[in-house]
Amino acid sequence: MVLALGAVEMLRRRGATDGAGDLVAVAPVLVGVIAALVLVRLYPLPLRGLARPAGRLRGAVGPLALARAGRTSASAVLPLLALLTAFTVAAFGGSVLNGVTDARDRAALLSVGADARVEAEAALPAGLAGRLGQAPGVRQVTEVGIDYQAKIQEGRQSLPLATVDPADYAALAGRTGLGAFPAGELGRPDGAEGGSEDAVRPALASPAVAERLGDGTFQVRLADGALATLRIVLVRDRTPAVNGDDFLVVDRAGLPAAATRPNVALLTGADLDAGAVHRAADDAGTVHLRSEERGSYVDSPLQSGGERIYTAAVAAAAGYATLALLLSLASAAPERAALLARLRTMGLTRAQGRRLLVLESLPQALPAALGGILTGWAAVRLLSPGIDLTTLAVPATTSPAGRAELSADPWSLAVPAVAVLVLAVGVAAVQAWWSGRRGAVAELRAGDAR
Repeated sequence: MVLALGAVEMLRRRGATDGAGDLVAVAPVLVGVIAALVLVRLYPLPLRGLARPAGRLRGAVGPLALARAGRTSASAVLPLLALLTAFTVAAFGGSVLNGVTDARDRAALLSVGADARVEAEAALPAGLAGRLGQAPGVRQVTEVGIDYQAKIQEGRQSLPLATVDPADYAALAGRTGLGAFPAGELGRPDGAEGGSEDAVRPALASPAVAERLGDGTFQVRLADGALATLRIVLVRDRTPAVNGDDFLVVDRAGLPAAATRPNVALLTGADLDAGAVHRAADDAGTVHLRSEERGSYVDSPLQSGGERIYTAAVAAAAGYATLALLLSLASAAPERAALLARLRTMGLTRAQGRRLLVLESLPQALPAALGGILTGWAAVRLLSPGIDLTTLAVPATTSPAGRAELSADPWSLAVPAVAVLVLAVGVAAVQAWWSGRRGAVAELRAGDAR
């Protein structure tokens, strides 16, 4: 217990670096061992408490199964210890792999801004959006004009300015989850007709820009030299068109056409055909695909090697859990066969024998499954503050999505638990079926070592 608490506390304080990397492997195992020892001591108590009320029920199968399950022995303790330890390792490793996957998906989305991006230094040719929209898998094309050197505060500062159609861009932001906002908040006011420099236009800004410019009005010099008066009405951490901490987004309507020509096309859709998108772009601009960007994150030995290590840990834990459960059931098979043989001479039917073995296996498999879920979740929550998945997820030391944190993956917790329950019930049912196929003499001599 002291060793486990020390490993967890040191990992939370120092992280997985600065010489504490070995604790990442040791701490989940120690948490699982401690939880298993506690569960082994506790789980027979409620079974024994239920045995007396169950004795008043009709039939002998339920009370007999509870009475047998409540008797703990060394042979029952060791499989439960192995199961919980393997569960904890599998849940921890599965959560790491899921966190790495989510971090790569998020980083690729932030880098591209959508499922695909076509960007040119000058304005995109007319009709390109229509051609891109006809590519297989493309659902919508959103055109954006980006001026990366828009001047603010009388030219003393510059930052990216995106001119958009509010309705289309709001739909894109909502689908990608990058700074969703109501389209009406960015719409052109009535006084902005004709491109008047004095008309105040609403703008969406990043937190850094909003803090720098405040909530008053300010002027931005566009690419053609015209001025636009803006006021920040929306603040979002991210936006699809610009990947960075500084950006402004405004409605292009009413602004000079020469300064708002689209030079970026953002594509969304499922299963985009990369070849078709490249052919539709036809060298009109540089094509960036989210899938290709994500694939570039696993090219380095560190990312691919680290992922293989955790995958191997999950597979080994699943194998050990299965082996422990099978060995436990196999070691008790002769005793169970002898019990069924004697009970059948007293009138127990084959259906009742199957129910008896299934019910007898559940008190060990069910606590292992529920305890494994709880222990795996607790291990991830305890160790997550000291683990940064950014290095495993992307080659760079800093990710576009920021720090990749470890969080519990529901599938990594639920799948092993369900698998153990199904395996335990299935093996017990097969054992009862096989025992019932044997002759009467063989059944009476089942488990006889003489």
